[in-house]
Amino acid sequence: MAVVQIAITGSTGLIGKALVRALRDEGLTVIRLVRRPAAAEDEVRWDPFGGVDSGALEGVDAVVHLAGAGIGSHRWTDTYKREVRDSRVEGTRTLARALARLSRRPAVFVCASAVGFYGDTGDEPVDESASAGAGFLAALCRDWEAAAQPAADAGIRVVHPRTGLVLSREGGLLGKVLPLFRLGLGGRLGSGRQWMSWITLDDQVAALRFLIHDGLQGPVNLTAPEPVTNAAFTAAIGRALRRPAPFIVPAPALRLALGEFADEGALISQRVLPDRLTKAGFAFRHRDIDTALAALLD
Repeated sequence: MAVVQIAITGSTGLIGKALVRALRDEGLTVIRLVRRPAAAEDEVRWDPFGGVDSGALEGVDAVVHLAGAGIGSHRWTDTYKREVRDSRVEGTRTLARALARLSRRPAVFVCASAVGFYGDTGDEPVDESASAGAGFLAALCRDWEAAAQPAADAGIRVVHPRTGLVLSREGGLLGKVLPLFRLGLGGRLGSGRQWMSWITLDDQVAALRFLIHDGLQGPVNLTAPEPVTNAAFTAAIGRALRRPAPFIVPAPALRLALGEFADEGALISQRVLPDRLTKAGFAFRHRDIDTALAALLD
């Protein structure tokens, strides 16, 4: 079935905004699901904990679900961890149940996930066949994906893009550290030996579009084919900006500043490979970190 009309949650985020632009450039109709009262013709209000007007979703060909509280936006208190978890798990369950009740269901439900699913993989490369790891983020991703089951049970193709670190000048990790690197104050985090699985925003958006139109289902890693260590990532930014990056942020200092997130976000080692995406024929524009940074920082 041809995809003509797409509903998206999280359309105000870094990925969501770029995806909406790309889909509209493709000539598709985009409906944005927002949590505040609808203020534009393309908006429909939804409540992640209450529900969504099913009538507004009748006739939609695909749904892309990106919404959720920012994982690294705040220090991890018990209260904020609960907010992060509930915004994803309960929001996904609410939306999946609403889609299952439609008389004309969408062909595909692209429900976001993350490489946090794998936990700390050390130096071991992993693909989608790997099981869930340990820790808060691994448990969150496992339950987040499981919450989409009502849609799958209703016959909707459900795909879970497990996204790595999205690189963009407009925000995310790279957007936060660039000012420091431009001043020559950049440096590695901890030992720098931890692996980072990354993807450029352009490739992230292109991969999401690929998943909407392609027949893949289940987990699909959205990461570049060549992950790098934090030390290599740091050196690559320094080369791209022609700035020294001599500093080291010690692990104890990161833990003091970030709390629990330091070990599951900044210091965790995740060497994740996009096996299913590559085998399906997706062509990355930016396969290695130097090519990616050259394009982003040109």
